[in-house]
Amino acid sequence: MRKLFVRTTNYERFTAGVAAVENRGAAEAGMMLVHGQPGFGKSEVVASWAVDTGAVFLRANIDWTPRYFLVELAKALAVDPRGSSEQLFNRMLAVIATQQIPLVIDEAEATLKNHAVVLEKIRDFSDRTETMVILVGMEAIQRNIARHPQISSRIAQVVEFTPASLEDVALTCQQLAEVRIAPDLVAEIHRQSNGRMREVMNAIATVERVGKMNGLAQVDVAAVEGMSITHDWQARRPRTVSASGGKAKRGA
Repeated sequence: MRKLFVRTTNYERFTAGVAAVENRGAAEAGMMLVHGQPGFGKSEVVASWAVDTGAVFLRANIDWTPRYFLVELAKALAVDPRGSSEQLFNRMLAVIATQQIPLVIDEAEATLKNHAVVLEKIRDFSDRTETMVILVGMEAIQRNIARHPQISSRIAQVVEFTPASLEDVALTCQQLAEVRIAPDLVAEIHRQSNGRMREVMNAIATVERVGKMNGLAQVDVAAVEGMSITHDWQARRPRTVSASGGKAKRGA
């Protein structure tokens, strides 16, 4: 499978949200919230954007404290992590303010425990440097952040990741698969995956193996009949393909 980044509809909406935050009117409202169900590609999209823009990408841990967060941020910024928390904060404040480095916090739910003390520290960086902070979390995070008005009032944009469209899946198959995937199988991958990009990627890898093993220039539904190409993560069992009408059957 090719190592490329596919610019899906969710990516386009995410970058539009970033542009809106960058052009905001209130300087202190420099935070953006990205949320959605698992498997829709949030982490991949935001991590790729962070690499492209030079932003710091951190995955929050459930045992984060303000000090723990500061040390992790210092490592990411290549800043000396020694000294008191105040010294460390001021040291990184100077770096972020001077270089205008955006911060991305994945699995941001972990920053909300203990009255959101860690997220308050993150907000301090945004307020005092006027740089963008992107929080990434599950669908309930917006409601949970709303309980903290001093933080939610700083969120200038909210982007919800939604299921990939058929066009998104077709584009992903076209750009990533090293064999051609026929339109009927693209539609079946979209249907089985329910638009979860994680499942789409797994399906492409399976289809690609079938195509290469059998020397096929194109793989269609008939070529993978009876095979499992996706997994029902809720029922915890594979889904298999039936050539009759392109319907998938759940395996045992």
